[in-house]
Amino acid sequence: MDAASNISSATPRKKTARGPKLREASFKDYEQIALLESRYGLGTLESKSYDKWIHLWQGNPLYRELQPGWSIGWVLEDEGRRIVGSMANIPLPYEFEGKRILAATGRGWVVETEYRAASLVLLDRVINQRGVDLYVNNTVGDHSLAGVSFFNCARVPVGAWDECRFWITNHRSFMEGLLNMKNYPLARPLSYPLSAAVSLKDRLTKKALRAGDVEVKACLAFDDRFDIFWEDLRGKNPHLLLAVRTREALEWHFKHALLDNRVWMVTVPDGPRLAGYAIFVRADHHTLGFKRVRLVDFQSLDGSAALLTPMLCWASRKCRDEGIHMLEILGRYLDEKDLVSTASYRRKLSSWTYFYRANNPELAARLTDQRAWAPSWFDGDASLSV
Repeated sequence: MDAASNISSATPRKKTARGPKLREASFKDYEQIALLESRYGLGTLESKSYDKWIHLWQGNPLYRELQPGWSIGWVLEDEGRRIVGSMANIPLPYEFEGKRILAATGRGWVVETEYRAASLVLLDRVINQRGVDLYVNNTVGDHSLAGVSFFNCARVPVGAWDECRFWITNHRSFMEGLLNMKNYPLARPLSYPLSAAVSLKDRLTKKALRAGDVEVKACLAFDDRFDIFWEDLRGKNPHLLLAVRTREALEWHFKHALLDNRVWMVTVPDGPRLAGYAIFVRADHHTLGFKRVRLVDFQSLDGSAALLTPMLCWASRKCRDEGIHMLEILGRYLDEKDLVSTASYRRKLSSWTYFYRANNPELAARLTDQRAWAPSWFDGDASLSV
């Protein structure tokens, strides 16, 4: 006789809690989703206003085109209809070999601790949704690595997505922050001699960006030149998987970052047209107090990185002028050895951050070729502003 049969029939049985219910998210779920995300460190209620949140879809040209039928995401509800899990679903337009590619990325994957066993259901809905050619995710961290691996997502085969390289642009404040992080006493007075030593070392080893004779101009808004540039870029690079970079797509992507003065845009003009551009965003490390700017996207019509160094030099000067501690690059830009050699400081990330999965078998086969890729932080949701 097994142990279960020895339990007295008079002993009350504990009611088994029902698993969470999955349903499509709606705009009416904003308050519960924002509260859930803020509890688990995905921003605050103040940083995710309703207008910013719905802009992810209602301001998205592709989302408007796909209506009706595109889900904004999925939520998990407990028995009391309280949202205990959530994941947004953002459509992204890509092009490859003259064809339109429909991509999707998730955002804000969060589940209450006691319901974590059901969390993969949310990711499954985003990755395996009908009609989507490609899933991209360039914000993978320790907690989501197992999930994307479970669904056979692959690492992007170009660049280094598990480390960053950076230039110190405010040596004194950077050293003070570093000493504070390590709990050194007298961090401020110690920062002066240490920063002077580090600054001298950078100068003596010639670890500096050179502007050259390239004309770099700041740009306050996306204009018609970006549409012309996109047509030229896609025409010259049909072999590359490229996120669509029309003026409309760029304005949607960076709208709120522009309004909050968190984006710097620079161009290299070629008469009335553009030879290239770069976009930088503020990506501060709030926990450690570091002010940081990161290169999000760089594009040039000749396909080389020759224009990138003078653009980084411009950004470095602006960082110094505005008291920013560091200028950072990651991803495929780390394949540029000459550029990386000037960025002598390195920060290791906790995991590889950029994964993808192609649901179309033909596309999947093509994307195993490194020559098909030109990935950047512009892809996915990493730099999508809210």
